[in-house]
Amino acid sequence: MQAHAHSALRQYQSAAISGEASDAHPHKLIEMLLAGALDRIARARGHVERSELAYKHKAIGSVVAILDHLRMSLDLKAGGEIARNLGSLYDYCMQRMAQANATDDVALLDEVSGLLREIKSAWDAIAPGAARAH
Repeated sequence: MQAHAHSALRQYQSAAISGEASDAHPHKLIEMLLAGALDRIARARGHVERSELAYKHKAIGSVVAILDHLRMSLDLKAGGEIARNLGSLYDYCMQRMAQANATDDVALLDEVSGLLREIKSAWDAIAPGAARAH
């Protein structure tokens, strides 16, 4: 997990989500990554509505990169079915983001945002010591 957590940390830092990521516990890091993805989806939605396509593309690219790092950070062996299901869900979300980028369909952005809010809500409810599937 540590190599994956550091990979996610690098993505988080390069996306400039927060300066506190460098000292974050892996559980907190996942919370921060999910929050960052949700923030960037909201930004992408605004860019679509304002026809700011270059900014939309950048925001969606950042979401996809965060989702990819979340997917790569999954410990499929220890996390079992839950980790596999999360991986599939992250893959699905990345596909939907690519479709949203190509079509400017805010409904796709809203769909992914809703899914990530559910994941984040469940993740936030897990005690840090119990978060071993990621």
